[in-house]
Amino acid sequence: MAETHHDDRVSRALDVSINVGLFVLLAATCFLVLRPFLPLVVWGIIIAIAMYPGYRRVQNLLGGRRRLAAVVCTVFLFVLLILPVILLTGSLVEGIQTLAGHLKDGTPIVPPPPPRIETWPIVGVPLKNGWQLAANNLSAVLQSYAPQIKAFIPKLLYLSAGIGLGVMQGILSILVSGFLLANVEGGSKVAHSLANRLFGDKGAEFAELASATVRSVTTGIIGVAFIQTVFAALGFLVVGLPGAGLWGVLFLFAAVLQLGVVVLVPALIYVFAVASMTKAMMFLIWCVFVGTMDNVLKPLLLGRGVAVPVAVVFLGVVGGFAAMGAIGLFVGAIVLSVGYKLFLAWLEDTVQNRPVLSERSISAPTGS
Repeated sequence: MAETHHDDRVSRALDVSINVGLFVLLAATCFLVLRPFLPLVVWGIIIAIAMYPGYRRVQNLLGGRRRLAAVVCTVFLFVLLILPVILLTGSLVEGIQTLAGHLKDGTPIVPPPPPRIETWPIVGVPLKNGWQLAANNLSAVLQSYAPQIKAFIPKLLYLSAGIGLGVMQGILSILVSGFLLANVEGGSKVAHSLANRLFGDKGAEFAELASATVRSVTTGIIGVAFIQTVFAALGFLVVGLPGAGLWGVLFLFAAVLQLGVVVLVPALIYVFAVASMTKAMMFLIWCVFVGTMDNVLKPLLLGRGVAVPVAVVFLGVVGGFAAMGAIGLFVGAIVLSVGYKLFLAWLEDTVQNRPVLSERSISAPTGS
């Protein structure tokens, strides 16, 4: 009898192991099939969540026609994406190809400082010496590493070609977000069902926290950085900054990290060195406007959003860019921010629900 019972347990354990193994194999296969599309789908979901309040307003204006409202929001997002791309793509590609040409020919990337810099009061001489040192040393470094640099040139040109891929990813993500907005009721049910399955009774609360975090980071950090980048890039183009598109991409990366001023300072120094004083002063005023506009935009766009530490955003931006390329610059920051807030909420819920021993029970002898 005992042997039969033992055989039954072994048989059930074997069945469970086979079922779990098949499930894991199926899940892994599905992940491998969907892996190329995951960044697009995740970014599309993020855009749909961030756009949802605006979508509801448009839907109300259109008399409740949800599909037409989704089309209007999708077209708006296309315009929002394409206009900056048209302004920056040509200059960005030209800047990357010029940089690749300098590396290939061995010509200095950093030009020698203009003589007029030395006449600037106080900072003129130190700035000229530092600029000259950078130009000389960088040229010497480039000459010493010439074989490695020439091997890196194809990758740099590949980066230029990858700009078009990034634009296509953005377009496809907007299409995904439009489809999700048109079917928002079904998507909401699936999201809440998944949250209830993962977090139990707290599922609705955690789902709302995730949505609030997505909107907060998307509008309050990435949205503000995007608006600042558009204005900064317009200034770069108008003032005639070489490789304005490349400067714009660097500014976007820095603005997401709350460090946009770091890119504006060298641009200002260059313009003051090569342009007329009137043009340089106008560019200075424009840079001050761009650098301080986040103080006005963040309270308007962030509202009562969920605050996320800059360190989390920084790790998300860098890690997302390394893992997924250009689209990871945005997806990484948002996904890591959502994970951070959900983890904190889970920890707080665990602490609150932990049983607390009374002082009497702690001091009472165990044998009494």
